[in-house]
Amino acid sequence: MRRHLPALAAAATALALLLAGCSDQGRRGADADGTIRLSFQSLAWQKESVDANEQLVREWNAAHPDIQVDYVQGSWDNVHDQLLTSFEGGEAPDIIHDASDDLADFAYGGYLADLRSLLPDRLTQDIPQRSWQATTFDGGVYGVPFLQEPRVLIANTEILRSSGARIPTPEKPWSWPEFRQVTDRLTEKGTYGVAWPLKEPVSVTLNLGLSAGGRLFHRGADGKVTIRSGKGDQVMPDTVRDQVNSDRSAARGALGMGGSDTLPGFFGGKYAMVPLGFSYRQQVVEQAPEGFDWTVLPMPAGSGGLAQGVSPQTLSVAEDSPHKKEAARFIDFLLRPANMVRLARGDWMLPTGTEALRDPSLHTGKNGWATGTALAGALRPAPAQSVRGYPEWKDKVATPALQEYYSGAIGADELERRLVDDGNRVLARYQR
Repeated sequence: MRRHLPALAAAATALALLLAGCSDQGRRGADADGTIRLSFQSLAWQKESVDANEQLVREWNAAHPDIQVDYVQGSWDNVHDQLLTSFEGGEAPDIIHDASDDLADFAYGGYLADLRSLLPDRLTQDIPQRSWQATTFDGGVYGVPFLQEPRVLIANTEILRSSGARIPTPEKPWSWPEFRQVTDRLTEKGTYGVAWPLKEPVSVTLNLGLSAGGRLFHRGADGKVTIRSGKGDQVMPDTVRDQVNSDRSAARGALGMGGSDTLPGFFGGKYAMVPLGFSYRQQVVEQAPEGFDWTVLPMPAGSGGLAQGVSPQTLSVAEDSPHKKEAARFIDFLLRPANMVRLARGDWMLPTGTEALRDPSLHTGKNGWATGTALAGALRPAPAQSVRGYPEWKDKVATPALQEYYSGAIGADELERRLVDDGNRVLARYQR
């Protein structure tokens, strides 16, 4: 999944990228003494994550004097355009940090190396096949999925307990109807039961739709994708719309917010719960008032159980890198189980590796780690990340349609017409 930096952090990383690009990205190939030099562009931005990445690079360099890695700081805010420019200019980093939902264009465009013959069995067997599906295009593997982020409910413990509502667990989550009842119960004067930050509604809607058996995108035997809306696709959006417009248990003003925007209201008791990405726990820890009691709960479940779509963070190798094997060796080192845990904890996310997920530090109740880890087996590739035409459908069709639906401006029939009929016309242009 892609990370959204505060404006100041984004500006700082953009400046760092510019400076790093000037000084490091031209240093590809080998030094005069034969030392192989690899450039590793990382998108880590939180201090803990940057520290973990830089320390691992230092450890690699100390152990491999003949293969030196130069750390290059990138930014989530402009990574797609920056990589495209560097690919076309022949100056791409050897090792590329990105997210699986950004890889399709680069994979189909021939910019990324197929990793199937480069990665060791240890790594390919440690990461579940469902995660590899997120980075597989036309049978080739173009990235190693290593970090993943479920969406969870972050709740005000005091408000939740005082309501008398049943506390859900990963073993016994709320159903979607029960969740709606609970948010209604939590809503009192001055407090909404939930705030849905849906400034970017499409990925949230699609990813959580899997829990109710939603699919929306259907691939035929000929490989072409069509959009069809079923009952499972309606459960999550109908719940949110009813909470906002009928129950008044969800804050209407939050619909246009990003996740971070909801935190002041959450801390102030305006919202009892907020559905957020797992990594937002770090912001809660850093920003919550002293003594604020909060907890992490699983999202509601439906016929699909706790299934969620995710777009894992990935590591890829540039197709024109002169040292693909050495780049793959560095990725293998970076993603050894103990190192993968260090990266996951630095980013407040979950590792994809099965051995790393067993690490005791990820099973503690503190800051909700155990709840998140219990959800790892239910995570699936985001439904549409490999669909050609998806970006246009998302921006021109789905985003405005869902925003209007959640606000109550249009009904279910109009939402389906726009998502399906207008959407299929968009996809058809990419599948001729």
